[in-house]
Amino acid sequence: MRRRHTLGSLLLAPLLTACFAAQGGDSQSDADHGSRLRVALAFPPAENLSPYGDDATLLSRLGVTEGLTALDANGAAAPALAASWRRENDRTWLFTLREATFQDGSAVTPAAVAAALTHAGEARPAPAALSGVTLTAKAAGDAVRITTKSSDPVLPLRLSSPSLAVFAAKAYGKDGTVDPVGTASGPFELTKVTGSTSAALDRFDDYWGGRAQASGVDARFIADGTARANAVRTGQVDIAEAIPVAQAATLDQATLKETATTRTTSLHLNTGSGPFKDPKLRAAAREAVDSSAVVKGVFEGYADPGAGIYGPAVTWAEGKRPRPTGRATAAKPNGTAVTLATYDNRPELPEAAQVLQQQLQKAGFKVTLVVREYSRLETDALAGKFDAFIGARNSLVDTGDPVAVLASDYTCDGGYNLSRLCDSKADRAVAEADAVADTGERQKAAMRAEAAVLGTDAVIPLAHQQIITGVTTDVRGVLLDPYERTLVGPGTRR
Repeated sequence: MRRRHTLGSLLLAPLLTACFAAQGGDSQSDADHGSRLRVALAFPPAENLSPYGDDATLLSRLGVTEGLTALDANGAAAPALAASWRRENDRTWLFTLREATFQDGSAVTPAAVAAALTHAGEARPAPAALSGVTLTAKAAGDAVRITTKSSDPVLPLRLSSPSLAVFAAKAYGKDGTVDPVGTASGPFELTKVTGSTSAALDRFDDYWGGRAQASGVDARFIADGTARANAVRTGQVDIAEAIPVAQAATLDQATLKETATTRTTSLHLNTGSGPFKDPKLRAAAREAVDSSAVVKGVFEGYADPGAGIYGPAVTWAEGKRPRPTGRATAAKPNGTAVTLATYDNRPELPEAAQVLQQQLQKAGFKVTLVVREYSRLETDALAGKFDAFIGARNSLVDTGDPVAVLASDYTCDGGYNLSRLCDSKADRAVAEADAVADTGERQKAAMRAEAAVLGTDAVIPLAHQQIITGVTTDVRGVLLDPYERTLVGPGTRR
């Protein structure tokens, strides 16, 4: 039976009423131009809404940004700002642009696109989508010619990443920053950002894909999952992402939208320093973890036990998955002290951390928990200041390419390497997979690379998640996809 947490929801109602009472816009304006949408997002901006990090998906989910390509329902590259493309040779592609306008009124030109991609390539740290990739972009008539240092058979897929969104020239500062306010090309224009608490967006009437049906979006960043669920239940927001599984029973079933995703919750072990630098202690941690207890006790059926880096939503993966090899023999922990960290933006993660703390302690580890809001945790996690870290990662969110997440998360030069893994066998397997152009063969090579990574015990997959989105019954056209890149689009309305 799923748990019910109604008391906390009721206690939060007065606070949420104060937060949202002023939203919604003028009623006459709404009647003439479409109502504004009220959206609650789980993650506040961690990097001042820079498109080069995790904040990129905040912008894409709100319909602010777009790149040259997008992902279609099958995970293939589809036209966006680029109407078409062709491969000229192993290292060069030509992308022909559609006629479009930036939100500041300037035209989306080949020169502007080339400059935007150049800025992304020069960003430090590099966007995850460009992990291990060096590209040069130049205007070529009505197109953009993109050349990569080495062959990149999935470049159109890579360019669909939210971190490679294209902005007008005025967005780019001399210090490398990017200001997305009024400079993107999506159906909604970001007009105001209030710290890490809220953002206001207006419909961009000159959007190339046609005027959005909603007149704007009022977004609030609400890290507390109970508060997000309560906001939907009481009608204070129209859409709330990432409803905690423990709160699902408090909502009318008609307002719950379940989506299978490529998101996997995993335990990352710090291979660069501390106790888990020893592969034998990593093996001991792997043997101590029972992922089925996490699925049943924490996710309450809204997940599948961890099978690998890619879960059931990646439908081709299961039949191609080899067993990991080369794993170390487990050593006895003998009271080894470790620090286990996670974040509370996804309420299931602290609960999962408590389950793993008990499992690891039963195996002989001494475990200290650290739980913070994500924006206050990311820098320390990437710097290796924790011995272990529980995170939820959409394995295909950065590029849609199965190899890309391996390169960014599990190679020596990876930009999101929470495990701080630097293993020659894993690096070689990822490089070999990245060189394969044929889709089916690339998938097989990606699974061999996954096996190489899992063989290091740097990461222990725990659960493959479903995402629950709260949507009031008068809302139509919410964009739900397994890659979690979209939420609000031109057809979203109430």
